[in-house]
Amino acid sequence: MNISLLLLAILAMMVLAFQVGRNRAVRVVGGHSHIRHLHSLPAYYGYYAALWVGIPALLLVLLWIGLQERVITILVVEQLPPSLTVALSDGHLSLLINDIKNLATGNITSGKITSEIQAAADHYHQLQSFASIGLWSLVFSIAGLGMSIAWHRTQPAFRARNRVESILLLIMILFSSLAILTTLGIVLSVLFESIQFFQKISWTEFFFGIQWSPQIALRADQVGASGSFGAIPLFTGTLLISGIAMLVAVPIGLLSAIYLSEYASTRVRSIAKPILEILAGIPTVVYGFFAALTVAPLIRDWGEAIGLTVASESALAAGLVMGVMIIPFVSSLSDDVINAVPQSMRDGSYALGATQSETVRRVIFPAALPGIVGGVLLAISRAIGETMIVVMAAGLAANLTANPLASVTTVTVQIVTLLTGDQEFDSAKTLAAFALGLTLFVVTLMLNVIALHIVRKYREQYE
Repeated sequence: MNISLLLLAILAMMVLAFQVGRNRAVRVVGGHSHIRHLHSLPAYYGYYAALWVGIPALLLVLLWIGLQERVITILVVEQLPPSLTVALSDGHLSLLINDIKNLATGNITSGKITSEIQAAADHYHQLQSFASIGLWSLVFSIAGLGMSIAWHRTQPAFRARNRVESILLLIMILFSSLAILTTLGIVLSVLFESIQFFQKISWTEFFFGIQWSPQIALRADQVGASGSFGAIPLFTGTLLISGIAMLVAVPIGLLSAIYLSEYASTRVRSIAKPILEILAGIPTVVYGFFAALTVAPLIRDWGEAIGLTVASESALAAGLVMGVMIIPFVSSLSDDVINAVPQSMRDGSYALGATQSETVRRVIFPAALPGIVGGVLLAISRAIGETMIVVMAAGLAANLTANPLASVTTVTVQIVTLLTGDQEFDSAKTLAAFALGLTLFVVTLMLNVIALHIVRKYREQYE
């Protein structure tokens, strides 16, 4: 079943319904010269007909796609001989069903093809064909029914515009609700898994422990079976790398924003600003390679030249490269905030005899400071959530240290590490990733809320 072709057919029917509905509205009032007798413009009657054709058909397609595979699988399994399925576990039955589907679609199977499996594959293919024909038939039938309803309701007094706007409002509410419910589902899924983790590991050990070694026993006699889940080294490493990144990004980004908005000519700004923002489009894995292959060895060589002990993977290397990556965030947000300061404040400062640098320092910067702080907080949230650069440049060692030349790790890196490979989702090791994710989510959410509050306050004051 070609869903793309079916969606194109629905779109074509909606376009046809729009034309039919609009022409119908013109005819019921006696032609274009009497359009003023319609409650709404003819186009609204066309939109109304198109919505009646498209929305029920699309809902049917979504429902059909969600149920078709499950129903066909049940029908195929019911037709299998009992001798073939009676001794199979759920896992082996799933493998058998998968072989039947692969055989029906011409793919490679994992086992021997018997006559029963071949018959089941033929049955599966036949049901798929019937389902495709049935879906197309129902879609055209429902589209025709919708067109008929819109046709009979198209009268001069019919409030087509009100109906169309109400339907569009409901659609927007639906999609807004889906976005909110998706976010809520993500939060609840992480929360429930975190609750299971804290049932196994004390929250005091997690938030205040200084040893992180989330290893669990695979055998009863294995050494180190309990593991250590103190997340303080992870939080420390996250703050250390993020702090180094902000020490790089904030001065460079802020000064570049001031130059581009206050000192640079229009020609220089039109060239420099896009070039600066290219840094935001570079994939983080490229930054990671650059940090691991260029910056980290360079820092190690410089450190050894002056007698310092520098790890091959250090927080300083990761923080410096991460700071370069975040420069466009700080620069762009600060530039927008500075440009939003009213020109009248600049003119008043110049009228009092202030120079351009004095105006920037004493008028523009204080006025833009709330928005700049909000942008910096958003950049900090971006730094806290970074993973690839830290993995490739800072290492995986959970060291509790404030030395930027040592190897450290962060919360996001450990989340990736804990969920890599085959894991048991009821073990403390795997559930620790969800606890870390929940903590990171809460911290990032707080930073975003504070940033948005500051920016909103700034906008109310100067816009």
